[in-house]
Amino acid sequence: MTDATTTSTLVIPQLIVGLGNPEPKYDKTRHNIGFDAVDALARSWQMSWSENRKFQGMFGEGRDPQGGKIRLLKPLTYMNRSGQAIRAVTDWFKLPPESVLVIYDDMDLPVGRVRMRLSGSAGGHNGMKSTIAHLSTQNFPRLRIGIGRSGTESNSVSHVLGRFSPHESQLMPEVLQLVVDAVELSLKQGVEKAMSLYNNRNILATKDL
Repeated sequence: MTDATTTSTLVIPQLIVGLGNPEPKYDKTRHNIGFDAVDALARSWQMSWSENRKFQGMFGEGRDPQGGKIRLLKPLTYMNRSGQAIRAVTDWFKLPPESVLVIYDDMDLPVGRVRMRLSGSAGGHNGMKSTIAHLSTQNFPRLRIGIGRSGTESNSVSHVLGRFSPHESQLMPEVLQLVVDAVELSLKQGVEKAMSLYNNRNILATKDL
């Protein structure tokens, strides 16, 4: 009896989604860091993208470093309708919500930090609100990438839709590598293991030493 309660099932992602907005004017903005993250995964795993109208997004399918089948998605529906594309993929492949790992930007985390969780609320993020609504649950893993806050609340929209500063941009390749490492560990040993190893890493702190 005790074993059943203490041993939880490993959560291994089968679909990894990066959230962002599709137009070129949004490229490399803070709000599109989710797109950048899945692009980094696709490069690392030598997967190519193709537009899939049925899924309303850019879709890639291939093998992860462990040899398991993995799917990547960049919804082209705009942020506040991201859930439509995610639901189209989960329905088509009959994937449970807990096998979907969603990667997106978070103002509550400083630049240089990433945070994985097994579930949770949208925290005001429109892409996550849509995802939760379409999957009808909050119980799916997510990886948040810190984009920091602007000085004032009124500037938050322009901050989110703006680009990283030159100093922050220099850190991004390392942040994205951190994301790749965390995702690869979650595929190998489960999301909880990746959370325990990567949630306290801070790229900025190691830079400042």
